[in-house]
Amino acid sequence: MAHSFLTNIKQHFGSGGYAGDEFGGAGGTAGRGLPSGNAGNFMFATGIECSYPTIEHGKVRRDLLEECGHYEHWQKDLQLVQDLGLKVLRYGLPYHKTHLGPGKYDWEFADLVMNEMLRLGITPILDLLHFGVPDWLGNFQNPELPIHFADYCGAVAERYPWVRYYTPVNEIYVTAKFSAKDGVWNEQLKSDEAFVTAIKHLVAASIMGNQQIARRRPDCVIVQSESAEFTHEMRAERTPEVQLNNKLRFLALDLLYAHHPDGEVCTYLRKNGMSQKEYDWFMAGEPPGYQIMGNDYYGRNEQMILPNGEVVTATDVLGWFNITYAYYLRYRKPVMHTETNVFDAEQAPAWLWKQWVNILQMRKAGVPVLGFTWYSLIDQVDWNIGLARKEGTVNACGLFDLKRKPRPVAEAYRQLLQEYGNITIIPHGELFEQTDRPATLKVEI
Repeated sequence: MAHSFLTNIKQHFGSGGYAGDEFGGAGGTAGRGLPSGNAGNFMFATGIECSYPTIEHGKVRRDLLEECGHYEHWQKDLQLVQDLGLKVLRYGLPYHKTHLGPGKYDWEFADLVMNEMLRLGITPILDLLHFGVPDWLGNFQNPELPIHFADYCGAVAERYPWVRYYTPVNEIYVTAKFSAKDGVWNEQLKSDEAFVTAIKHLVAASIMGNQQIARRRPDCVIVQSESAEFTHEMRAERTPEVQLNNKLRFLALDLLYAHHPDGEVCTYLRKNGMSQKEYDWFMAGEPPGYQIMGNDYYGRNEQMILPNGEVVTATDVLGWFNITYAYYLRYRKPVMHTETNVFDAEQAPAWLWKQWVNILQMRKAGVPVLGFTWYSLIDQVDWNIGLARKEGTVNACGLFDLKRKPRPVAEAYRQLLQEYGNITIIPHGELFEQTDRPATLKVEI
């Protein structure tokens, strides 16, 4: 009887540890260890909370960089990012303080922070408009917003040519909704027409800002952070308004990515002030650069409307995976989990791991997930009421508290990084490491 092929292999090559295994074979790496920062490495990130909308009809500015102590402790905050082992930081320059007027800028604070990030080897995803505009621009009803914001984006890209990753306008849908539909921030209007006006100005600003960034960085990577939302209506007979709102959650990305909304949404747009010329302009094509669809998910993003009309939070009924997968099937863009947290510091570690399970499931489904973000580095203030009033309530959702002491979730994140920090975006993702070549036109299939 012939002996086993294994006998021949053992005689010729030995009983294991074969030459070549170190190049990704049976002895390849599992992806453990803190993030390397190499191209192709999954992007683990945190963010500095930087919202700056106005309330009380423009009389009060909510500047979270100030309220959370970042202007005072920015060096410590950046050091905390490095000490955790993170290489990527979602960071918002204070637009309202930096852009003083047409062609006028104050770079003093921005230069300090950006130079320190460069020194520490932190890769910023620069967030250029986060829920508010400078006083001289008024609010999101201003049709001049796109041209002035585009100039600002170009100025930022020119001043920091080493930056590649940008979020031109953070959470466009939420910005327009809170400002013009819910009446909470900025213009504080409550109408469909004001909402449509705000969203078209914000999307146009994002597109034109993206254009100016791409002029300076043709290889720019645009991480469009958007809120992943869904409302469950617990009624046998559905309400048209609720069903329309579940379609409108896609509106900002539909306009940004030149994806035709359905007929009901198109009718809504025309009825509330979007002209055919404006619609055709949005549908002309996608913005330049490499586009990543960032989806933010908090438990409060999902709601249930009960038969009696009561609205309750529906945490994790669908969850980040199911909601984001619907967005992915719609736009077919690489994905990043760009924000998550929970206000209970003791529950935060479990929430972190649950969100990571969602990431792993998305990867198993074959969707290219580029990164994950715990938002934010430091506790926040008054987000339990959506910044609607200045109460000073501390939201214990940071990796560190306002005194820069670690929360339990900081250790959980460190553990997650040590276990998964060197995974690639997809298996053998080194083959597809990001190039510095300019982005080129997509080929439709």
